[in-house]
Amino acid sequence: MYHMTRFSLHLSFLILSFYIKHDLSSNSRISSNTLRSTPNPRIRSGFLGFPAMMIGREIGYWLAEHPAIVGFRWSHSQLFGSTWSFLVSSLFLYFVSAVFLHVVLSLAGRRKPIPLGPIPAMHSLSMALVSGVIFLGILVSSIAEIRDTRWAWRGRTRNSPIQWLFCFPPGTRPSGRVFFWSYMFYLSRFLHLFRAYIAILRRRRSIMARVFCHGALVAMSFLWLEFSQSFQVLAILTTTLAYAVVFGYRFWAGVGLPVKTGSAPVVFGCQLLLVFCNTVCQFGVIFAHFGKGGCSGIGAWVVNSVLNAALFGAFLHFYGKRDEDWVGSSHLWRTENEKFAKEKEKKVD
Repeated sequence: MYHMTRFSLHLSFLILSFYIKHDLSSNSRISSNTLRSTPNPRIRSGFLGFPAMMIGREIGYWLAEHPAIVGFRWSHSQLFGSTWSFLVSSLFLYFVSAVFLHVVLSLAGRRKPIPLGPIPAMHSLSMALVSGVIFLGILVSSIAEIRDTRWAWRGRTRNSPIQWLFCFPPGTRPSGRVFFWSYMFYLSRFLHLFRAYIAILRRRRSIMARVFCHGALVAMSFLWLEFSQSFQVLAILTTTLAYAVVFGYRFWAGVGLPVKTGSAPVVFGCQLLLVFCNTVCQFGVIFAHFGKGGCSGIGAWVVNSVLNAALFGAFLHFYGKRDEDWVGSSHLWRTENEKFAKEKEKKVD
C-alpha cells in the first residue's frame, strides 16, 4: 500500500510538472496586462478543464510549436523534392509512365475495368487522413503566426489577418509554420498522382486531361514554396478540406458501405465549391496587390492562375461528359448494392 501511494504521488508530480512546463512556455508570450485582465484566476492558473487543456496544448504543440515546424526553411540542398531538376524529372516520369500504361491497355483491347481490390479504397483513406492532418496543421499554424507576428509590413501600416491570407508582404521568405505545411501539401501531391494510375486501370474516360490535372497540382504547389506565393494558405485550407470530404466519401463507398441516392452529388459539390472559391479568391489577391502595395510571389501567382484556368476548363469538360469518377457518381456503387440486395432476397426466399 505504501509503495502504491508513493508511486501515485510520484506519477502525479510528473504529470503536474509536465503541465506546468508547457503552461509556462506558452504563457511566456502573454503580457502581464493580459494576465491581470483574466476574470477567473482558475482559468489563469490552468487548472480549469485540465484534461481538455492538456490535449489541446499537445495537439497545438505537434501541429504548430514543434521545433521542426517553427524552424522550417525551404532549402534546395536539405529537403527532399525541393529542386527544379527533381520536379521536372518526376513529372516527366509520371507523364511517360501514365501514357505508356494507357497506350498498352488500349493496344491490348482492354475496355473493361481491371479489378484492383481494396487498393482504391486504401488510397482514398490515406488521402483523406493526410488531407485532414494538413488542414488542421495549417489552420493552427496560421492562427499561431497571426498571434505571434501580426504580420506587419516593414515601414507600412499593419495588415489585418484577412489581408495576410490573400497577400503575403513583399520579401516574405518560405520559412516557418505555414510553409512547413505547404511543404507537406506539396509532398502529398505525389501521393495524389496514384489516382491517375487507378483511373487508367479502371479504364475511365478523359485520361489525358486527368494526367494533366494531377501533374499541374504538383507544379502549382512547388511554385508556392519556391516563390513564397500569396494566397497559398487559403488554397491549401480549401483544397485539403474538400479532399478530406471527397476521399472520405470515396472510401466509405469503396468498402461497400451503403450509399444513399442523394449522396452522389457530395463529391461533385465539393469539387464545384472548391473551383468556385479559388476563382472568387483570385479577385481578393488582385485587390490586395494593386490596392495595398504589392504581394509576394505575384509572378508565380500569374502562372498559377493560368493553370487554374486550365483546371477549370478540364472540370467543365468532365462535367459535360458526365464523367462518373470526377463527378463522383455512385451509379456503379448503387447498382452493385442493388445486385447484392437482390441476391440476398433470393437466398431468403
